[in-house]
Amino acid sequence: QVRLVESGGGSVQAGGSLRLSCSASRNIFSNNVMGWYRQAPGKQRELVARISSGGMINYVDSVKGRFTITRDNARNTVYLQMNNLKPEDTAVYYCAAETPSQWYWGQGTQVTVSS
Repeated sequence: QVRLVESGGGSVQAGGSLRLSCSASRNIFSNNVMGWYRQAPGKQRELVARISSGGMINYVDSVKGRFTITRDNARNTVYLQMNNLKPEDTAVYYCAAETPSQWYWGQGTQVTVSS
């Protein structure tokens, strides 16, 4: 059974922080890249950050120095710590499990940043 459940979204003012969590079933978490993506209204879904099972990390340039992705392999959970949030970070954030056969997506969690 496949499970990806995000939590931690909400509304904050610019400069604030949020921490997103994504709990996954072991069969899609173990040994796979886990990623956070976001989609703002009227825009395409874009990569925010991704982390391999070995800890290799990629960030989109716009979040470097503000966001941190981590994973807890014992808990099958990936996190996204978001600091110094900006209004342009407003979007629905999705967790993804990038398995060799297919990608799995969570239901998304809304992040709204007001100026």
